Amino acid sequence: PTPTPTPTPTPPPPPPAPEVYEMSELSYDVLGDGSDPEVRLGDSSWVWQRYGMSIGGERYSTGVTVHGDSSVTVDLNRECTAYDALVGVDDMTLGLGKVAFAVYGDGARLWQSGTVSGGDPAVPVHVNLTGRKTVRLVAESRGGAFDQAALADWARSRFSCG
Repeated sequence: PTPTPTPTPTPPPPPPAPEVYEMSELSYDVLGDGSDPEVRLGDSSWVWQRYGMSIGGERYSTGVTVHGDSSVTVDLNRECTAYDALVGVDDMTLGLGKVAFAVYGDGARLWQSGTVSGGDPAVPVHVNLTGRKTVRLVAESRGGAFDQAALADWARSRFSCG
């Protein structure tokens, strides 16, 4: 008799790809339904959700722009695994301004840049958000009178969530 072949076990399906939420498309908490990441209006500085910006001569398609001294809080409202962006001083400031960037999760600093000057290339940001409920994006001017008026960019700013 011919032996019966042993069936090959079927591998489990891959986990679903994370859903990506662009910061430039997030709702504000007063308009959202609390199921997706939302900008907390009461705890956030001015935010310009943009399509098209430039840092260090490099163009980026999406992101947000804030003042040199700012804090923007995002309520994640779901399990998220990562925050990614490219940060720098917007080229509209004509090479002027110095800003430092930081990312906080539930009040703990998770990442910080050094001082980034106008005209410098963008600095990549990657932060693990596993288990976090809120994210705060902070930009701080670094001294000069023009630095507070500098436009700080969080280009390709996005949250990866399950």
